Formats: sequence, structure tokens, C-alpha cells
Amino acid sequence: MEQKELNRKMPYNSWSFVIILTLALGLAPLTQEPHIWGKIKWIAGGAVGMKLIDWGDFVMHGLPWILLIRLGIIEAKNKFMPSKV
Repeated sequence: MEQKELNRKMPYNSWSFVIILTLALGLAPLTQEPHIWGKIKWIAGGAVGMKLIDWGDFVMHGLPWILLIRLGIIEAKNKFMPSKV
């Protein structure tokens, strides 16, 4: 399967944007326990009492982490399995 080069103009393909997004939104609030960690513990405990807004909060604070993992996998794939041109 042929690999395509990432379009670096798209913000979700830029390391700097994704890292800033992860630090700013993925770890918010910085003064207490991050929301994403609290939501993960809540879900692991059975998600009893979680409402739609809590799931939305989980998605909002989790999306930067998903983008970071995605970009890391893409970069690792490109590094260890170069395209055959």
C-alpha cells in the first residue's frame, strides 16, 4: 500500500499545533486534576451518572491526545516503513 506525504499546512498534521493543543486543552485545568484523567477514572468506574455533557467534555479533552497519538503513529510508520518509489 502506498503511503502519502502529510499535508503540513493542515493544523492537525503539525507537531507544534498538536502539542500546544494537547498541553492547553488536553491537560486543562493545570491547577487541579486534569479533566481527562477524572473522566477516564469515572468511565473506568462504570460511568454511573455521566450525562451527555460529561461525554462531550471527555471528547473535547481527549481529542488532542488522539491527534497526538495519531501523528506519532503516522510519523513512526513513515520512518520505519519508507514508501517504495
